[in-house]
Amino acid sequence: MKLIVGLGNPGEKYKNNRHNIGFLFVDFLVKDVSMFKDDKYSESQITKIINNKDEILVAKPMTFMNKSGITVKKLFINNKLKIEDLIVIHDDLDIPLGKFHVQVGVGPQLHNGLESIEQILKNKEFTRVRIGVDARPPRSENVYRVDGETYVLEDFTPEEKNILEKEMFPKIKERLIDLISN
Repeated sequence: MKLIVGLGNPGEKYKNNRHNIGFLFVDFLVKDVSMFKDDKYSESQITKIINNKDEILVAKPMTFMNKSGITVKKLFINNKLKIEDLIVIHDDLDIPLGKFHVQVGVGPQLHNGLESIEQILKNKEFTRVRIGVDARPPRSENVYRVDGETYVLEDFTPEEKNILEKEMFPKIKERLIDLISN
């Protein structure tokens, strides 16, 4: 079994924030095949999907981003998973909007959700799908640039959401299916 965790913050206030791209992606991933249900034990919303013969547990932690590790550990224990079974989907300000990277043990300079998972599991060697969210203008003396912490808590523009849903998410889904199948 594989575990795909989309990182984000629960609640309507955060629904379309850049920081919630993990939630947005896993919603896209399961939209035609399954629905999330509340799991009180792991403090998450979970669902299972099948890809060929591979069973995949998909989760959205309801603990807020900074405590994502709590949910991941409970899911690990309850499902007897290994570190190589974990795939975390998250936003990354080090990557421009429209790009993504799938890497093991590599992440952005600062991401509290990932830090929470790493600290609680005492391991960094899990797969990360780093989805670029930075569409700010380049740094310049003449241009105001919103700081990263503020920027990730702002909503995607309609144009940015279109890029995600029509271009990025289908490519990421295809890449994940290949990764899980091989």
